[in-house]
Amino acid sequence: MRKYGFYIALVASFLLSGIAHYANWSMLLQFGFSALAILFVAGFLGKATESVAHYAGQRLGGFLNATFGNAAELIIAIFLVKEGLFDMVKASLTGAIIGNLLLVLGLSVLLGGLKYKQQHFNVHVAGHNSTLMIMAVIGLFIPAVFVKAEHFSIEKDHLLSLSIAGILIVSYILWLIFSMITHKDLLADEENASDHGEEPAWSKRVSILFLVLATVMVALVSEWLVGTLDSFSERFGLSELFIGAFVIAIIGNAAEHSAAVMLAMKNKIGAAVEIAIGSSLQIALFVAPVLILVSALFGQTMDILFTPIELTAIAVSVFIAKSISKDGSTNWYEGVLLLMVYVILGIAFYLV
Repeated sequence: MRKYGFYIALVASFLLSGIAHYANWSMLLQFGFSALAILFVAGFLGKATESVAHYAGQRLGGFLNATFGNAAELIIAIFLVKEGLFDMVKASLTGAIIGNLLLVLGLSVLLGGLKYKQQHFNVHVAGHNSTLMIMAVIGLFIPAVFVKAEHFSIEKDHLLSLSIAGILIVSYILWLIFSMITHKDLLADEENASDHGEEPAWSKRVSILFLVLATVMVALVSEWLVGTLDSFSERFGLSELFIGAFVIAIIGNAAEHSAAVMLAMKNKIGAAVEIAIGSSLQIALFVAPVLILVSALFGQTMDILFTPIELTAIAVSVFIAKSISKDGSTNWYEGVLLLMVYVILGIAFYLV
């Protein structure tokens, strides 16, 4: 019975969260059940990701987790874009980027480092990730400077935003081709002693099925939980910027938190880094540009102009993450540094 205890709790919490949402129970109960459910659902996604990674390799497994984890955020953001809530979308994108680089990576490095004195991953992957992160900052920084300095018209603003969005998407697709096909061997996973002798919980087909199922559950529970945030923001006097950049981002990244930490604590830091940094890169180079293109299809183009506060937060996060990951090794104190930067940004965003 104990063997199935987690799955019983998973199903029970998910059903209670759904009932509370559709039966219009009090916001407090909806929030409580949804928060509980997302913990179990995120754990389920982490188990599925680890099983898939066993068959596909740590890099591809981490990529799949980042992709499926970001799918929920992309779906929710598309509905926000359709409603014209562009500021909330940009804040949530900012929060997702800094949350993955600082909170997810920080917790993974800290908890993994407490168990293993030094953890290593492919140094070539670290170098390319650093370069891609800098490019993401450039892609977001250039429009903010040029549009405001030259006082671009709305037409030029939209043209620049759409052009950069297209360039970022092409860059990301080429990176996938480079890392997964043409230079796959160079960026291959480093062997970990802890991998030997481990058998996955499920078969390859079942692992993929559960990964898809867990992603759908994450999307549903995240939507239910986000729906309760308005009342909490009013009750506690929280700004939309803080809600978007931290509360929604933390909820949306729950899946990545669980999976990355679990993998790091099993000395699979390569997969954890791929989840944390890979997810941030995917948001900056693919998700954000796609949302701009989608907004154009809706007839109301969202520009790529992030506020100075948001750009500063992203740049700071990229700088510290690049400094820590560039040598291909991590320890628990580097995790502490990442978390401290996240706390500093959290306090600043709260006071805005």
